[in-house]
Amino acid sequence: MSAESSGVFTLKEINRIKIIQDVIERRITTRRAAEHLGISDRQCRRLLARYREGGPLGMASRRCGMRGNRQLPPGLADQALELIKTRYADFGPTLAREKLEELHGLFLGKETVRRIMVRAGLWVPRKQRAARIPQPRYRRPCTGELIQIDGCDHDWFEGRGPACTALVYVDDATSKLMELLFVKSESTFSYFEATRRYIDKHGKPLALYSDKAGVFRVNNKHATGGDGHTQFGRAMHELNIQTICAETSPAKGRVENELTSLYRIVWSKSCGYRAFVQWRLQMTSLRPIWLTITAVLAKYRDMILTYTVL
Repeated sequence: MSAESSGVFTLKEINRIKIIQDVIERRITTRRAAEHLGISDRQCRRLLARYREGGPLGMASRRCGMRGNRQLPPGLADQALELIKTRYADFGPTLAREKLEELHGLFLGKETVRRIMVRAGLWVPRKQRAARIPQPRYRRPCTGELIQIDGCDHDWFEGRGPACTALVYVDDATSKLMELLFVKSESTFSYFEATRRYIDKHGKPLALYSDKAGVFRVNNKHATGGDGHTQFGRAMHELNIQTICAETSPAKGRVENELTSLYRIVWSKSCGYRAFVQWRLQMTSLRPIWLTITAVLAKYRDMILTYTVL
């Protein structure tokens, strides 16, 4: 049953009828009506002619009650659903669509197949899926079994030296800082030096846990030469030390937390020293001896915070 025979209009059609009536009653111009309706001036004149010819019923969509141009042929959706249930129940919509087209000659869109599978309960939309709780990675039982390594660029010496990179080695079992080395950059040779220092102090670990930086992993998927290992990876293989690359930063959270702690230590010492200097300047006029005390404290502070940069 069409809108012309039932006399039922949508809100869009009712608004269109009111604007066309305003044009006929000369309240607004045809151009202004076309702007309100979001159509061209020519299309507005066509609507005006239809209203004059058939009244408000002539404004109804002539496709009301007819099959949509994109509607599937009768029985095609049922045929596809039956094949999916019997053969491809464990497939996703994309793969199921490819198999329907390749093996059965059913040409359907991916979203069409997805809607069919959702209505049949064969596929759950991503928004409706239960949240996946990742399985925690427990600590290694022994000290030195797994060492988390990472590097961080920062102005560690607060202008008293060049900006450098801190290479941090943290034990996975105890979260203990095992090695700390300040270098110019996070390079292969820098990690060689830091690893050598660690082995000299604590012995050889079973595995190193790092990120996916180019030092530890060949990130070029189209690399044609080599054995798929970096120089650092080949060296660790020769030493029988396993290298593991974390998928995300939280996966190596212990070394990330250690870097955060180092940030806080540098920041707190800097803020405390600056506050002390300001207080000392206020006390200078009253007690000149504070100048001597401040110089001594500054001397020991530099001895504590000064490191050799490679």
